[in-house]
Amino acid sequence: MCGIVAYIGPQEAHPILIKGLKRLEYRGYDSAGIAILNDTLKVFKTKGKVADLEEFIREKDVHGTIGMAHTRWATHGEPNNVNAHPHFSQSEELALIHNGIIENYAVIREELRQNGYSFQSDTDTEVLIQLIEYIKKKSNASLIEAVQSALTQVVGAYAIVILSKTDKDTIIAARKGSPLVVGIGENEFLLASDATPIVEYTKDVVYLDDEEIAIIKRGESLKVKTIRDVEKFPVVSKLEINLSQLEKEGYDHFMLKEIFEQPKTIRDSYRGRINCNNQVISMAGIIDHVDRFMNADRIIITAAGTSWHAGLVGEYLFEEIARIPVEVEYSSEFRYRNPVIYPNDVIIAISQSGETADTLAAIELGKQKGAFIYGICNVVGSSIARATDAGSYTHAGPEIGVASTKAFTAQVTVLVLMALALGQRKGTIDDASIQRILSELQEIPEKVERTLTLSPVIRDISRMFTYSRNFLYLGRGFNFPVALEGALKLKEISYIHAEGYPAAEMKHGPIALIDREMPVVVIATNSGTYEKIISNIQEVKARKGKIIAIVTEGDVTVKELADFCLEIPSTEEMLVPLLATIPLQILAYYIAVFRDCNVDQPRNLAKSVTVE
Repeated sequence: MCGIVAYIGPQEAHPILIKGLKRLEYRGYDSAGIAILNDTLKVFKTKGKVADLEEFIREKDVHGTIGMAHTRWATHGEPNNVNAHPHFSQSEELALIHNGIIENYAVIREELRQNGYSFQSDTDTEVLIQLIEYIKKKSNASLIEAVQSALTQVVGAYAIVILSKTDKDTIIAARKGSPLVVGIGENEFLLASDATPIVEYTKDVVYLDDEEIAIIKRGESLKVKTIRDVEKFPVVSKLEINLSQLEKEGYDHFMLKEIFEQPKTIRDSYRGRINCNNQVISMAGIIDHVDRFMNADRIIITAAGTSWHAGLVGEYLFEEIARIPVEVEYSSEFRYRNPVIYPNDVIIAISQSGETADTLAAIELGKQKGAFIYGICNVVGSSIARATDAGSYTHAGPEIGVASTKAFTAQVTVLVLMALALGQRKGTIDDASIQRILSELQEIPEKVERTLTLSPVIRDISRMFTYSRNFLYLGRGFNFPVALEGALKLKEISYIHAEGYPAAEMKHGPIALIDREMPVVVIATNSGTYEKIISNIQEVKARKGKIIAIVTEGDVTVKELADFCLEIPSTEEMLVPLLATIPLQILAYYIAVFRDCNVDQPRNLAKSVTVE
């Protein structure tokens, strides 16, 4: 949510900031703004897209080599020009951009009003910059001292950048609960919500930790302090992403590009983790902490959205292969329901971005209870990667499309390897079965490529359902989470109501919805419940529902029943989600395209949900 980018150095700031905002558009937003510090501190902002901001400032004086810019996803106050960031302090000496939520803003705002301050916007952000100015003037404090004092008084999450017109060579930035990265170039610094605006200029970055403040002065080295004024020594990391990964490379949308990247991303997710004889799964996070896993009475998987669906696949995998009980929890519910957590529990936190606020809160709760926390995420240096005891990266590369695709299959791949590694050490699966599954896993990228050749057929099918108002997705066993994920993809990008169900549960309510206007997507691949799913299909057919079936190559029975049949290659039952999800992603994509929806930036959605 929201996007932050800032620059100080020898170059003109304005083009760097605008380009940075465009790199951050995938995060989701409804307004944009920019602040440039030259002879004075100038702020320009508008409702709408970055292109609208560009048009708005076309004739404005935006000359200067220090500045900051922001894309806002509305929380406090509707999307409009006034509520957009940056926000001035009352004297317009200071300006601030902010990602996060200040939970006690109402109390602070009332106190400031009693001290003569007025407010132009409905935002919590304006309250924060007014508080900083109030402290600075009342206590005759320096800007850094005022920021430190203010941040000890606020409750909530923040990533902030501040400019002051009385100090034209300084940027102050701080974070708690929302990501902020400092890029270190040659005589220049960049700040951003993630690395995408930075990678074009430098590979050297510092990831700020919670309650840390970056003090960036022209011509000086980066300084980092805590809000309690403890000096820290910043650790410089190297970015692993390339600029080409942030381009569409000929595809119409990032989502389509990322769907077609999955043969590579699945391969990258198991690369280096399987030895040449398919006998050893090498995962340092498990090897180094094998006793915690071996002695665990249960595993709790916590995640949100698509990652939660991957976690459901993980539940089937861990219980089937390693014989460890598993509970899968929505992070947003887990953190608030006073869950029972024991010190010998293992909590697996899954997040594409590594910044999901609810999942981070669930991690902190688990740590307080003494559980062992294992992270699965895609972004190196992310908050979850730093907050967990151990973990695995998925190596899927940057995912720009808001609707997650390659992250899901990469997460499932890692969960397969984890389950096999644990099953091998516990002796709950024999070596022959491990070798067979690992051999098949290494065939999956090629089978995904074959599945992707269905794209033209799916495109034609999608056109027929452009004006549908509802969809039902059915699956059993390992394919039940795939049904949920398929329904979520359709909802996210086409705005069609869709629900995923275990196929047998259809008779317990949803069957009442089925008529000739209801498309039903059924995942009916070869499995132990194949005959059962055929019965479910017959029940839909008897009520005139339109059936789109995902089947195993060579299927005959379902073909005779379904209106449309999509064949995917045969594979191990536990690996079917890696293939079956592909046609569902493509189906959602083309339906959204035919409905003229914004595929990469669906309305009301943000890529990384860094606030509650």
